[in-house]
Amino acid sequence: MTPRLDSLRDCLEGVIPGHIVTCDPAGVPNVAFLSQAEYVDNEHLALSYQFFNTTRRNVLAGSPVRLLLTSHLTARQYRLSLQYLRTETAGPLFERMKAKLAGIAAHSGMTGIFRLLGADIYRVLDIVPVPGGCISPPPPAVNCLNALRRSTERLSGCANLECLLEKAVDCLEKEFGFSHLMLLMHDEARGCLFTLASRGYAQSGIGSEIPVGSGLIGICARERSPIRIGFMTSEYAYGRTVRDGLAAEGQLDALETAIPLPGLPNAASQMAIPIVAGDRLLGVIYVESLADLHFGYDEEDALVVFAAQLGLAMQHHQMTDDAPDETPVAERPAMPPEGAPLTVRHFAANDSIFVDDDYLIKGVAGAILWALLNDFTQRGRTSFTNKGLRVDSRIRLPGASDNLEARLVLLQRRLAERNAGIAIGKTGRGRFTLTVERPLTLVES
Repeated sequence: MTPRLDSLRDCLEGVIPGHIVTCDPAGVPNVAFLSQAEYVDNEHLALSYQFFNTTRRNVLAGSPVRLLLTSHLTARQYRLSLQYLRTETAGPLFERMKAKLAGIAAHSGMTGIFRLLGADIYRVLDIVPVPGGCISPPPPAVNCLNALRRSTERLSGCANLECLLEKAVDCLEKEFGFSHLMLLMHDEARGCLFTLASRGYAQSGIGSEIPVGSGLIGICARERSPIRIGFMTSEYAYGRTVRDGLAAEGQLDALETAIPLPGLPNAASQMAIPIVAGDRLLGVIYVESLADLHFGYDEEDALVVFAAQLGLAMQHHQMTDDAPDETPVAERPAMPPEGAPLTVRHFAANDSIFVDDDYLIKGVAGAILWALLNDFTQRGRTSFTNKGLRVDSRIRLPGASDNLEARLVLLQRRLAERNAGIAIGKTGRGRFTLTVERPLTLVES
């Protein structure tokens, strides 16, 4: 029986280069190494186009194409017959191949030489196993299908968005076995992603931001496509990528108040998966490892399904959490704060908040906190609703896709991490309370 293309995906990781064979119009054959082949679907394969060489000329002249692939796990070989269809020079597939090729180039000492010019799309006409011996593949570290099943069961039991997001991160760590991970949410109005949760790092990085289109996470968000790299490459190293991008835009001073993005300084394997619901980008799941080729196609497939379910669940909870419980909550008189006064400074230009001269948060989350603190100091108010925030003109929410509930979770976690005597907590569906333990001095700058 002819093998399916998806059963050959371990041959496509770039560990053992493929051999591509073509011939010129006179019938003279040409054999060349192929840097990268990318699985598209069971009928199509994408090959990296890096040089206008003999192979490229032969392909454009209509030559038959044969490809020899070798599995680095089993040493099994396959011979494929291909038909050239087109070349893509932008878009999700191109960006996936560009990122993976950067890792392959660094691993093979070809950085600066391997540069993707295009993704050549081929129809797979035939797959023939090459006779010969092979070895058994190593057992997977995690059964991805079982991890996905158990994660699905756990997510289905969440009653609100805060529980859902916490459970999702817990599943990624404990069910899938990812030691270093981040969950980032999309801030559409500001064109960036902010870190809502992380695991495995010395600093949580909650509230740290990365622009859409910057680095692996930002490109994943922009293209709404999973991207995976199996080898270390400085091109997608986060500290350098973000800093260089800000410097190019004349925003390097912003780093002085920015929360550092968590991450491994020398991650060899990286994978970013978009969280999408309908036509809305909600966020990105990012995992990384110090080991080469730590994530394969099975992990990628499982996380794509996991992210799809998470996106639908997030959308559901964002709609239901917006409607407060019908039972009114009695407003409790605020207890007189005690202790040393707390100075909270607000900068209206970007709604950044500083607590005792230490940066806390900015953007919509900063505007929310400033409104809550003003209501507390002026009216003694401590109980609030999501619905009330949504119509509050002081906050200037960007529209229907504002991720309000996720911003409240972010604010709650940043306040808890800062431990400055200010906290917010849920009191019911669509309701929350503000607690202030120290006297406040609010300063508008």
